[in-house]
Amino acid sequence: MKSVADLGAWVKKLLLLLALAQGLRAQEHPVDPTWLHRYVPDLAETKVDLSSPTCHYRPIFGEGDKDNRSLQTVARFGEVTLDPHGSCETVVYDRQEEIYFVVEGTGSLHYVLHDAVRENDQVYALRKHDFTYLPPGVKRSISNQSEQPLRVLVMGFKIPSSMALGAPMPHPKVANLEDANERTVSGHPNSVLYKLLIGLRTGKRDLIDEAYVMDSFFWMDFAPGGTNWPHHHEAAEEIYLVIDGHGEMVAGSGTDGVEGRYPAKAGDAYYFRPNCTVGFYNENKPDAKAYILAVRARVPLHEDEE
Repeated sequence: MKSVADLGAWVKKLLLLLALAQGLRAQEHPVDPTWLHRYVPDLAETKVDLSSPTCHYRPIFGEGDKDNRSLQTVARFGEVTLDPHGSCETVVYDRQEEIYFVVEGTGSLHYVLHDAVRENDQVYALRKHDFTYLPPGVKRSISNQSEQPLRVLVMGFKIPSSMALGAPMPHPKVANLEDANERTVSGHPNSVLYKLLIGLRTGKRDLIDEAYVMDSFFWMDFAPGGTNWPHHHEAAEEIYLVIDGHGEMVAGSGTDGVEGRYPAKAGDAYYFRPNCTVGFYNENKPDAKAYILAVRARVPLHEDEE
């Protein structure tokens, strides 16, 4: 028969084994990062619903990316490359809105509305730095009739089931970066100028105000030494893509008053979760310009997701 001392030792060993087992289970549980970084030229092609033999998709964040657990409203943020005379598959999303932004080349947007009689395929010409908002429930695709590749950023955002949807626009609005005037934005330094491209359907400040949850799609033009002060959004996700220039991206930290800074160059993309510190510092050199394309989307309350 075991003594009291032996029994006590056995209990201690059992408790230790249980603690170790719980520790191992904790180690296996994935931890969602506060922010993500990708260098676009290094990313590999992935097949998604719009892919075809002549339409190639590189996921940056979201759909097709291995680390997509952190994303909530953002469904996809990636780059499509169409071969000369190529075309993508037609796609439609019942509760997602999208933005297309032409990085390079020329092509066509196909906007397909369905009525009681037939489908009406509308075609709109696209050129470099054109952008458009695509509502849920409308079929869309892009094609390239030129002899050069066409590169397009594709951004998708989930609309919660609790949000009522209006009728799709009969015609998409296609605008160009050149159409937007540069301006300062309240609460931000004057060393960065903004072009406000797409915003919420309740707004009136952007070139296209049609979105449900994507509350700001904008372009930033940094002066030498310019900065977008470190800040955070409590109920929004944000993505920055460096189009040109060099500087330091602010990503995370900030709880102790020290922001995390990381060297950034053209092709660097950053995703920021809600409440993550975000900002950018341009190089403080003569003629050191930097341009960033950014998009921010609201994150719904938990009850909206149920």
